[in-house]
Amino acid sequence: MDSLTQIVLGAAVGEAVLGRKVGNKAMLYGAIAGTIPDLDVLASFFTDNVTALYVHRGFTHSIVFSLLFSPILAWIVTRYESYKNFKNWTWLFFLAFVTHPILDAHTTWGTQLFWPFDLRLAFKNIFVVDPLYTVPFLVFLILAMRQKRTTAKRRFYNNMGLILSTSYLALTLLLKWAAYTKFESALATQNIDYIDIDTRPSPLNTILWSANVQTEDAYLLGNYSFFDSQPITFESYPKNHDLLGSLVEDKSVKQMIAISEGWYTITKENNTIYFNDLRFGLLSLKPKSTNFVFKYKLEVDPTGKVSFIEAPKDSNDGKKLLSELWQRLKGN
Repeated sequence: MDSLTQIVLGAAVGEAVLGRKVGNKAMLYGAIAGTIPDLDVLASFFTDNVTALYVHRGFTHSIVFSLLFSPILAWIVTRYESYKNFKNWTWLFFLAFVTHPILDAHTTWGTQLFWPFDLRLAFKNIFVVDPLYTVPFLVFLILAMRQKRTTAKRRFYNNMGLILSTSYLALTLLLKWAAYTKFESALATQNIDYIDIDTRPSPLNTILWSANVQTEDAYLLGNYSFFDSQPITFESYPKNHDLLGSLVEDKSVKQMIAISEGWYTITKENNTIYFNDLRFGLLSLKPKSTNFVFKYKLEVDPTGKVSFIEAPKDSNDGKKLLSELWQRLKGN
């Protein structure tokens, strides 16, 4: 999830653990701990794109990280804070750390909660930024912050924020199931044979859902809004995996295929090969668009090493997409 959401979650968890003992300091330390796992993005400054993507939401988003670093931070804090209970500080940091990747596991990118095992949890039931999850949560956190640390109102507001956000998260799982059944029904009605289907919410909402459908030689991409009155339609995108040729044996290429979980197409434009990660869809809802959110140009140096260069995006793409999403969300 986005940084603000993780700050709010961490602060609420910190308050739940130590709010009555240390007041707003519990929120402060919880908020700090809630952002620490995302420091793995700094890897992009020290390594190539593929490696940075591979380690993102890896070790720092694992239970192992939470277990190792929560007592370390607790020890540091007890060196200078007047409240010296090492066990309670450890619980605060552990819960703030571990709830971060648990929430991230509900997004499309997912997380390696059980690192070092090569298992990425990605339930794909909430977009990385969702105001309906974050805003009510933030409002209740602010209300709690304004109360004295020992009052029942403070605990009530904080608990309400945690309950409402968690309930909404549970609701998105039900919405995902409902959208999934609609896509399944549409495929059956249109007599489309498929190998696999993957669904996710569109940006900033859980009303409009997208599906990637794998067939033998192509991927079908479709959208469904709960306000739709017309049947679901699908756009076909050839896999073109053969365009990789011998590059498919390159280590970086293999890593990118693993990162995309096999949901990718290869396109060739002006003798340049592009790797398109389908999991995050397109920057346009227009038919036959090839403007994928994550599109990488493959460059091969004289030694045969392959580099992935993210294709530049037009600054207006985001605005156009939001406008298209709003229109599509209201139904077809």
